[in-house]
Amino acid sequence: MGHIRQFMERHYRHFNARETLAAASAYREHINNGGKMLVTLAGAMSTAELGISLARMIRAGKIHAISCTGANLEEDIFNLMAHREYEIIDNWRGLQEEEEEKLYNRGMNRVTDTCIPEDVMRVLEDLLIEVWQDACDAGERKFPSEYLFQILGTPAMVSQFQINSEDSWVLAAKEAEIPVYTPGWEDSTMGNIFVANIIRRRVSDHSCVKSGTEQFQHLLEWYSDYTTEKQNDFPVGFFQIGGGIAGDFAICAAPCILQDLQKEVPAWGYFAQITDAVTSYGGYSGAVPEEKISWGKITKSTPRFSINSDASIVAPLIFGYILDD
Repeated sequence: MGHIRQFMERHYRHFNARETLAAASAYREHINNGGKMLVTLAGAMSTAELGISLARMIRAGKIHAISCTGANLEEDIFNLMAHREYEIIDNWRGLQEEEEEKLYNRGMNRVTDTCIPEDVMRVLEDLLIEVWQDACDAGERKFPSEYLFQILGTPAMVSQFQINSEDSWVLAAKEAEIPVYTPGWEDSTMGNIFVANIIRRRVSDHSCVKSGTEQFQHLLEWYSDYTTEKQNDFPVGFFQIGGGIAGDFAICAAPCILQDLQKEVPAWGYFAQITDAVTSYGGYSGAVPEEKISWGKITKSTPRFSINSDASIVAPLIFGYILDD
């Protein structure tokens, strides 16, 4: 038994700690019994360097698909390419407007306590413009994640790496050949840059990047294939970090197949969320798991857990427990 697992089983006995241990144990059981797991990423998890543990989970076969924001997709790559140029601001809570303006003028984009250099975004832009335009010329269409997969192995990209490549979850996803969905990709730096370069005529048109609805169709097919393969014994589980579009996009797969396609598949077979949101404001991020029963996303028998905490602290612990660290 790993040290993290020993520690959690010894100390995590009540309240959010007990819920964290229960979620980790049920995740482990789900995978050990042959189930699959989709993980969703909202918030700034890639800049928080969740990739250190997330990449290991992917490589160990504990994660089989990811739905994430466009920011989480690209920020894993920013960190891979420019980690040594990042700046940490210890007193970020006390920054004044003038100090924020100085960061802007220096080309440093702040995410809480971490500043990402604008330069890395321009380097990635140049690499992506080429593959986007090549795809337009060839009449090819791909997911946003697939274009990053395409350039990750090129000499021009590898020469830019500034961290151990083992710590990049996007690179791990490419190597494991798992799908990575990015609903609302236009709400990201690379999504903005893609549109800007169409306007500037450096990329011919929008057609080379598949839309969110096309990604959703792929997700439905993926979900149907896995749940049919397992014959409903251990259907796909759902591990949600944060909330937002990354979570709600993906979890709608089961009810869409059941209610809109009118095909029999099981609801999600496990559900856990780590969130700091509360239920009183009506948002998806703070909705209790039980609400999802009314939508057909899970059932009353689905193991379900809600951990009200900081995902940058809790998620690596859960992953360490599952990996037997």
